Amino acid sequence: MRSTRPKRVGHIAALALLTPLTPLAMSSPAEAAPAPLTVTNPGFEQDQAGWTFTAGTGVATNLPHSGRKLIYLDGGTGKEVSQTITAGATGTYDLSAWVATGGAGGKFTVRVNGTTAGSVDLPSQSGYARYTVSRVPLNPGDQLQIAFESGSGWVNADDVMVSPAAPADPVVTSSDPRLVEMFDWAKRKANSWVQLPGTEGPLNVDERNTSGTGTGTYGPSYWAGYAHRSGYYSRDMVHQLAGAAVLGLDAENQSMLKAFAASSTAEHKYFPVWAMNFDNKTYLAIDYHGPTDFVREVPAGFELVEKANQAYRWTGDSAYVRDSTLWDFYRHTTDQFVSLHDGDKPNGVAEGTGKGIFAGTASYDEVGDEPLREAGDAIGSQYQAYLAMAALAKNRGDEDLARTYTRKAAGLKCYFNSTWSGTGSGGDMVRGYTTDGRPLTGWGKENSWFMPMKRIIEAGPRNDAYLDFIDQQASGSGKPSNVEAISYLPDTFFANNRNDTAWKWMRYVYDQRNVRHPVSKQGPNGDYPEVSFTLVGQTVQGLMGVEPDAPDHALSTQSRLPSGTDWTQIKDLKIGDSTFTLRHDGPTKSTLTHSAGTHAYQWEARFLGRYGSVEVNGAPRKARTKVVDGVTYTYVKVALAPGRSASVEVGN
Repeated sequence: MRSTRPKRVGHIAALALLTPLTPLAMSSPAEAAPAPLTVTNPGFEQDQAGWTFTAGTGVATNLPHSGRKLIYLDGGTGKEVSQTITAGATGTYDLSAWVATGGAGGKFTVRVNGTTAGSVDLPSQSGYARYTVSRVPLNPGDQLQIAFESGSGWVNADDVMVSPAAPADPVVTSSDPRLVEMFDWAKRKANSWVQLPGTEGPLNVDERNTSGTGTGTYGPSYWAGYAHRSGYYSRDMVHQLAGAAVLGLDAENQSMLKAFAASSTAEHKYFPVWAMNFDNKTYLAIDYHGPTDFVREVPAGFELVEKANQAYRWTGDSAYVRDSTLWDFYRHTTDQFVSLHDGDKPNGVAEGTGKGIFAGTASYDEVGDEPLREAGDAIGSQYQAYLAMAALAKNRGDEDLARTYTRKAAGLKCYFNSTWSGTGSGGDMVRGYTTDGRPLTGWGKENSWFMPMKRIIEAGPRNDAYLDFIDQQASGSGKPSNVEAISYLPDTFFANNRNDTAWKWMRYVYDQRNVRHPVSKQGPNGDYPEVSFTLVGQTVQGLMGVEPDAPDHALSTQSRLPSGTDWTQIKDLKIGDSTFTLRHDGPTKSTLTHSAGTHAYQWEARFLGRYGSVEVNGAPRKARTKVVDGVTYTYVKVALAPGRSASVEVGN
């Protein structure tokens, strides 16, 4: 999803201890307790401190992944660099490191009390890639050893990281083994990006300042951006949020959302900052130079509101409607922000300046040089923010406000389809306006595919033609060069019931995981965090069609299995405090088991199209239909207490 220019997204894996810095703080979250598991000198910036070296190994400065130093192991058997840590608490952890090799045969190994808990065989790969040993259980007093072992060629290693294992570990099975393989890879890879709260790590690391400007105590968070920067980005984070929710990373989602929400101040004209350090309170310096000179893009605030509502639906945590920082952010973004940024052509649509990312752009598309005032991705995101605000207000108990934002959303969608998008179809549909008022058509990448993804285009021939246009462009000369941009395409096509096309793009993203990313420091595409997180979310919300509503103890499902997939099941799916198993057999049969929980849930089983008959557990029910976003569904509602299961099947 990113341009390859260094101004954009980022992160870093080194946890070296650096000179203290007084951070640029915007809020005061509670400091995390000290990390229960700490690697000494994880980036090798303090030479051999904390590590044991055999002959033929050492610390070098020739080619670090980040910072100034790395470790090396010469080729040949019997060489090892290791560190042993005493666990201070019960927990389960992922251990990761960046490794490059001159030959096969090396290993990245984790041992507990002398017994191997997990090991990764290192291939011959001269560029850095990230390797992980997942879900290592520890008890107080256990001796954890992290070891790099030599192979046939040299081994370089850097940036060791400890992550807490995700609270949720859903399991996918399917008639398609490729889907199972993809999900298993994605959930493990995504979890490896989670920061261990209480870790002391560097701040403000980027490609221009590889040592950073000090250290801070990291809070609940995960990587969302490049691996050579020490923070997370709003655009990446919101796209990763659904996958994080599936893995139970609720504290991380909420902490990161609150950090961005707190930065959306009157001084910033209610733009959230673009990137945060992992302490959840320091603006990432490469993207923030001052209150009038920081990266800001119009869709970002709207997406944060939309995704906060999505996080609420997954968790049922009342903080999403009661916390003053979050609530003020929702109100400012959907009210004052629009008023402040709707000046050149007052029409209720938030505008950018057309003067670059440090002056406020209308679109996420940073590669194009169009001076955009209004953009398709911004207006689509604004529409979804209004819908989210209506839903949040309803759960807060403010029915009047909910009705106001329902009307605002309907009005904006009507304006878009009657006026803003012009009269053309396919590539002739308007997807933006320049600062001098010219309408733009043709391929606009983000400001193209966001419009159907956010469902602001009315269902029907124009929407169908535009989806065809997007697939054609992305499959040809208009294909983005960075895989994280392509990771949006499954969302776009699932949202419009183009299941086979969505699955095609999921497979494409997965197949590109070992291809080197255009930004060399990033390593292979699979080491861009957005790739794994989005594949997790797209499996559950896309293929399985899960729409959670934990605050109201409800969920809906819809099979979006692609052609040729007979069945797929997900087990141990967490929504609120309940756990579910969901199975789809083709497009016409769904089975849901409410495995555990404290409340009964209302299940709405949806099926695309009109069907003449519905059976629940083999007994006939009257078929009911509804229209959602212009699409007709057959559905039935079933109450499921904990421990109960139901099967719904439709037919003609």
